[in-house]
Amino acid sequence: MTEALMIKQLNYRRNQKQLLTDVNLTLPQGQIVGLLGANGAGKTTLMRLIAGSAVNFRGSIQVGDAGDAVARKAQVSFSGMIDGFNPNWRVGQVAETLAELLADFRGEDFYQLCDLLGLDQKQRIKRLSKGNQRKLRLAVTLSRRAQLYLLDEPFDGIDVMTRKAMLNSILKWAPELATLVISDHHVTDIEQLLDQVVVIKARTIAAQAQADDIRAQGQSVEQYFESFFGGDLDD
Repeated sequence: MTEALMIKQLNYRRNQKQLLTDVNLTLPQGQIVGLLGANGAGKTTLMRLIAGSAVNFRGSIQVGDAGDAVARKAQVSFSGMIDGFNPNWRVGQVAETLAELLADFRGEDFYQLCDLLGLDQKQRIKRLSKGNQRKLRLAVTLSRRAQLYLLDEPFDGIDVMTRKAMLNSILKWAPELATLVISDHHVTDIEQLLDQVVVIKARTIAAQAQADDIRAQGQSVEQYFESFFGGDLDD
């Protein structure tokens, strides 16, 4: 199976603080992977490094054949990219701008996703509710044609019906051979989607397992995850 992501001996410090330590991780193509960890464990930091949004680390990160940050950015669609958008932009302006900046952005896909998720293209970003901001992140992320998709806490604070619509969008719009990494600390939201589980604890990879192997042992993915924390997810 072709490898979508390879990380070797990744160490990262910022402001004199160690944020990731000796991270080693390999993910194959065509999988949905849960990156599970407590708040502050390093999930978002790891995604930012993979996407090329954070630099000056030790070790190596490779997405497909892309090793340097510029090349990785062309292969990775990261939900955090919306953080740099002008809050006064309307939702429709997001698509217009990204279509000019990114060769792999598909405006037609974006508009269809907006319709599916109930996003008003005339509304300004700053006027969007938290739930609609999450929907916009998902629509932007899935509208790129990438090898690797990184969804950072996509369902945080989202109501049940909205989560269902977003989950359906992920299943429908993700390219067949792409790998999706979904970070979460509420495992029940994504449990049935997962092919693999990666647990990050104390700023490093604590475990990696096939979801089917976990289920075959009589555990849910949530029970497996919680076994690393003893019920305490504050890390």
